[in-house]
Formats: sequence, C-alpha cells, structure tokens
Amino acid sequence: MTTRGVEWLSAAADDPADCRATWADDPRAPYALAAGRFFDVVTVEQRVGMETFDQLLHRGLPFGPLVLDYKARRVGFLLGSRSQETFVHYLAQEDGTPPTYRYLGHGSVVVVPGPMPMSGDRYQWLRAPTRRPIANPLRPVALATMLVASTELLTRVDRYGERYPSAAALALPIFEGTPTDAG
Repeated sequence: MTTRGVEWLSAAADDPADCRATWADDPRAPYALAAGRFFDVVTVEQRVGMETFDQLLHRGLPFGPLVLDYKARRVGFLLGSRSQETFVHYLAQEDGTPPTYRYLGHGSVVVVPGPMPMSGDRYQWLRAPTRRPIANPLRPVALATMLVASTELLTRVDRYGERYPSAAALALPIFEGTPTDAG
C-alpha cells in the first residue's frame, strides 16, 4: 500500500492520527474503520468473492480495494460511500439469483488489514488502496453484475461436481461408448 493509500484509508478512522500511529508501529495491525464516510463495503462468502474478483479483473471492469478475512471466509469490496441504492438496483436487474451479502454503510464498522499484512495474517488485501479511489459510478454496477454471474457459475460448477464427482465418473461414459452431454 502506498503512503497516499494509507492517508486516504486512515482518514476514515474515528481518530486518523491514532490509526496512522498504529500502522507506523505495526504495519500488519488490522484496524476498525467506519464505513459510510469515504467508502461502503459489500461482503460476500469467500468463494463467491474470489470468483467475482477474478471475473472483474479478467474482464477489465472497474473495482476498488478488496479485503479478505480468512477466518470469517469473507471478501469485502469497497465501493464509494452512498452506493447502496445503485448497487441494490442493479443487483435486482440481473436474471440470476444474487448471493447472500452484507452491505456496510453509514453506522457500520469494517476491519481492514494494515498497510503491509503478511502471509498467514487473518486480514489480507486482495487489492490495496494506492490512493483515494477515483469516483466511478460503474463500480457498483459491475460488482452487482459479476456477483450474480459468479454465483450462477459456481452453482453450475457444483451441479456438475454432483453429477461427476471424480474424473473416473466423467470418463466412464466414454469408455462404455455412451454419449455424454458434451458429445
């Protein structure tokens, strides 16, 4: 994380100077920040969050900083503050079933990693803030769209895994000479 990222993130703390001092003493230290001031956070189950992160990155869609809580097995996507209405609107526009999520806005608190977490720390940055994120109204739209798409993809993968629990089960129709869905 850059110095500008630390400055922006610590500004969301109730006591920004204390936050910066904590991180100066221990750059690995997690810190509780108020959501709703500079950013809101959408948290989802880790598997859905990681797939969504991959899809956003792969497709070049806009997204901001991301946090991973290994113990809770959740991923948090930081959005601009007051993005809830837009996020919920576009989530409802999607054809698929949205994942279970938590929206943390004004009055909520989120724990973020320090600027330099190490492997094995409970809280990790998947994408750390490098500066104050540029306002982008497409971020909540892209997140809503990819969360639903990722959930649908993982549901399909799970169904496939139930049908073909192993490579042998997948190959069996080939060896028996019966057509598969792909053939």
